[in-house]
Amino acid sequence: MRPARALIDLKALRHNYQLAREVTGAKALAVIKADAYGHGAVRVAQALEAEADGFAVACIEEALELRAAGIRAPVLLLEGFFEADELPLIIEHDLWCVVHSLWQLEAIEQARLGKPLTVWLKLDSGMHRVGLHPKDYHEAYQRLLASGKVAKIVLMSHFARADELDCVRSDEQVAVFEAARQGLSAEVSLRNSPSVMGWPKVSSDWVRPGIMLYGATPFGEEQAVASRLQPVMTLESKVICVRELPSGEPVGYGAKFITPKPMRIGVVAMGYADGYPRHAPTGTPVWVAGQRSQLLGRVSMDMLCIDLTDVPQAGLGSTVELWGKQILASDIAVAADTIPYQLFCNLRRVPRLYYGA
Repeated sequence: MRPARALIDLKALRHNYQLAREVTGAKALAVIKADAYGHGAVRVAQALEAEADGFAVACIEEALELRAAGIRAPVLLLEGFFEADELPLIIEHDLWCVVHSLWQLEAIEQARLGKPLTVWLKLDSGMHRVGLHPKDYHEAYQRLLASGKVAKIVLMSHFARADELDCVRSDEQVAVFEAARQGLSAEVSLRNSPSVMGWPKVSSDWVRPGIMLYGATPFGEEQAVASRLQPVMTLESKVICVRELPSGEPVGYGAKFITPKPMRIGVVAMGYADGYPRHAPTGTPVWVAGQRSQLLGRVSMDMLCIDLTDVPQAGLGSTVELWGKQILASDIAVAADTIPYQLFCNLRRVPRLYYGA
């Protein structure tokens, strides 16, 4: 059996969720969209359901997968609904729904619903992706109440640059949000992972931890709360071949690495078809046989090469950590000019093995 696999530490996952609660004192929706950022939405939800205040997913398909697996906790649809005919399903499966556009509001007003909805009313406070314009926000709130089809409204927005700790944009967005919600009596949800961790003065009754649940930092520098996160996923494989090469020999496609001296090379069953970034360069760190080493040459679809020259204890069958508890996913992301979110979401083909339940 091919040795590539992803180990998912559910105890670390629970630690990270509890950390989000601890540092905010708020209720927390665990964000498990995109198959829990590649960690497996159903297993993640099952591991958190006993303590989570609820979950957040992108769309109704993701929510229905959770309900089919027996998850009964609140589930918020972060993109709301895409067609009005989803509303009966939202009611049937007791889902919460973001409303970010006037057409969604109108669809609710016109719908015949068996019971009232829980709506999270989203304001565009400056990210300019989705959300109601500030001039429409107050009226939208009043229309939802007047419709008689809404049981509860939570007021929400989303930060565009909270991962930049010295950027004033988040403060500007808070000011827009506070102005738009004047006179509205409802709970508030503003804080995603970077604002949970780095913006303690932002008031938020509900928080929405995402990337921090999985133990990866959204910041490009050291940060106090980030240092307390525990990596959840360990992506690993094994050395399947060892080559002894003289000086001047090319390694991998395109001869992007030429041995500068006699070297010992390990071939690892891991490649971009598994989700490892193709553009990770020579020098990207790996962990093998209890020691830090490095990637050599271009990543192939199914294999990559690592340096075993100074790791004499490593050989055929040695376990290699590509990212995890020894090699942080954020370090791989920096080397490959990407972000941990994309590393996790790109994971495919490798089996996920869970422990710490």
